[in-house]
Amino acid sequence: MPRYNAPFEIHVHGQVALRTDVRFEQLQDALKPLWKYAGARSLSDGANSAYEDEPGIKFDAQDHMLQMCWTVAGDHDFRQTLDELCMNLNEVADAGAAIEVTFYDADFDEEEGQPGIESRDDFLMLFVGPNPAAIMQVQRDLLVQDVISLMERHFDGAELSGVVGEVDKLFAQRFDALVSSLALGKPPSGSGGNHGGGHGGGRKPRHLH
Repeated sequence: MPRYNAPFEIHVHGQVALRTDVRFEQLQDALKPLWKYAGARSLSDGANSAYEDEPGIKFDAQDHMLQMCWTVAGDHDFRQTLDELCMNLNEVADAGAAIEVTFYDADFDEEEGQPGIESRDDFLMLFVGPNPAAIMQVQRDLLVQDVISLMERHFDGAELSGVVGEVDKLFAQRFDALVSSLALGKPPSGSGGNHGGGHGGGRKPRHLH
């Protein structure tokens, strides 16, 4: 059911490439944690965002793509839906993908500038994919983007190949550890956690398209 006076506006943003055999009914089941949380009875009923200028949840059957730019009112209990959502999307994903989840403090007014009161905004970066290697690939790519963006303030891009190589070594070690522990069926450590690089510096702006 709809949540009135909810402490957060929760924005889910991401794009997931789907297997070519995935149909709407399968995607509806995979996304059930989202539309059920919104109090809807189906994906069609719950696909619209709380904001009219956001596209909501879209299934592009021709390009086999799931696009999410969707906001719902909620509380910290929304986090409980995220593990199930990620597991479900792993089953239908064709490649690794990152999903941003932002909790906007519904009671915080940035323009008023209330002294001593800080926003309760929070941010999570989730990763999904058909297997651990695909998930690690998108994690690696995002980390490289963040590291390069930070270091290019001080170094020429051509000088940073060694840094990228060290990042690749770290992910190779993590993947080897997964293989040796026979944990290939589980998401890699940190796959559902924060992606901290490059996301600080004030309140995160809402995605608009």
